[in-house]
Amino acid sequence: MNSLSDPRRFLYRDDGLTPDAAQLLTRQALAGCDDGELYLQYIASEAFTFDDGRLKTADFNTQAGFGLRGVSGETTAFAHANELSESAIRRAAETMAVLDPSRSPPAAPPRRTNASLYTDADPLSLVPFAKKVALCQQIDAEARARDPRIVQVSVSLAGSWSVIDILRADGFAAHDIRPLVRLNISIVVEQNGRRESGYHGLGGRYLYDDFFKPGTWNRGIDIALAQALVNLESVAAPAGEMTVVLGPGWPGVLLHEAIGHGLEGDFNRKGTSAFSGRIGERVAAPGVTVVDDGSIGARRGSLTIDDEGTPTQCNVLIEDGILKAYIQDRLNARLMGVEPTGNGRRESFAHAPMPRMTNTFMLGGKDDPGEILARAKNGIYAKSFGGGQVDITSGKFVFSCTEAYKIENGKLAAPIKGATLIGDGPTVLTKVAAMGNDMALDEGVGICGKGGQSVPAGVGQPTLLIEGLTVGGTAA
Repeated sequence: MNSLSDPRRFLYRDDGLTPDAAQLLTRQALAGCDDGELYLQYIASEAFTFDDGRLKTADFNTQAGFGLRGVSGETTAFAHANELSESAIRRAAETMAVLDPSRSPPAAPPRRTNASLYTDADPLSLVPFAKKVALCQQIDAEARARDPRIVQVSVSLAGSWSVIDILRADGFAAHDIRPLVRLNISIVVEQNGRRESGYHGLGGRYLYDDFFKPGTWNRGIDIALAQALVNLESVAAPAGEMTVVLGPGWPGVLLHEAIGHGLEGDFNRKGTSAFSGRIGERVAAPGVTVVDDGSIGARRGSLTIDDEGTPTQCNVLIEDGILKAYIQDRLNARLMGVEPTGNGRRESFAHAPMPRMTNTFMLGGKDDPGEILARAKNGIYAKSFGGGQVDITSGKFVFSCTEAYKIENGKLAAPIKGATLIGDGPTVLTKVAAMGNDMALDEGVGICGKGGQSVPAGVGQPTLLIEGLTVGGTAA
């Protein structure tokens, strides 16, 4: 394992841990378990922030370590260390003694895949430090020159590169090399003493190359500036129950939070989700189809294999309004008597896997977006969202809009500020009255939190007409 071209050299060294030793230790540590794995990871990450006209931060970090997990019945033993050595793995294996010996045959290994959803290349090392800083500086300068009302610009560039090996006691071994990059542009404008902001971000599992294309970052400036200027003209949001039109793409974050988490296997196995025990029931309006697909090339939420070694796939969760399936990791799938769906995910080697979403979105319909607005007559149009909260058990959610408009006589009217959407996931899907033919995925900025772990995720949807959604506003 001494080839400089082999990324696995970061996991195995000639003077340290070897692949054969790691496989042997895994077999010994997990003997008698129902399931489990040794998860080895090396990750390098960097972040640049250009703020107030100068470079504010430039961070670079590397980590290497392992997580050893054994599963017996419903009980999990997990130990981790930021050290890749035989002695550290042996110490971690002592934790497995808390498990009762399995009374059933070990779970079968994941199926194999030849898929490759992203490049193996390291985005961090391919572009010199100075060139990355120069890009942030150029975006900052170009943005400030766009409009005299701009008073603040913030540009951030971030990337990571992760090398992963997953080893099982049955001899199974899987490998993955994961790039991830992101560019964010924030703009603050001021007019007559009033300040408002706008934002645009993009990213995915690819290299930095696309960010250096003027068309890419100029578009980002245009979108962030347009949002900020729109918000300068915004009026107080109305309140009450009204018709709401959701725009395509990023507004799918509402679907992710209000619906997606409730379809994760652990919540449903434990009966704590609003969707528990409802497979085969109608949970949404006819025509509504929701999928989770981690197998889309280069997307932020995509993975060639999940963090248990299971290949990702397109999972149909809701089809024509009927609940078809939950998303599963290996543990919950085994206990529920179904197959894993490629959704066992973890933040890093220091975390145990759990069922998590990848790219979760609603498929498009047949309606023209302009006709959906006309059909809405009066209400609000939500183009972009900020933060939100959801209660998994009830499905109740609250989301704040970062760009929204009144709908008057079937047309977009004044932009509004301070609008929040309030409802519950199981009910909101039944109120979908029209679905646009403009389904879009977000631009690659989603971060999903669950159980103290954060992972990259994707969202998407078409333009949606929802009848009778509660809007919290600030209008007197």
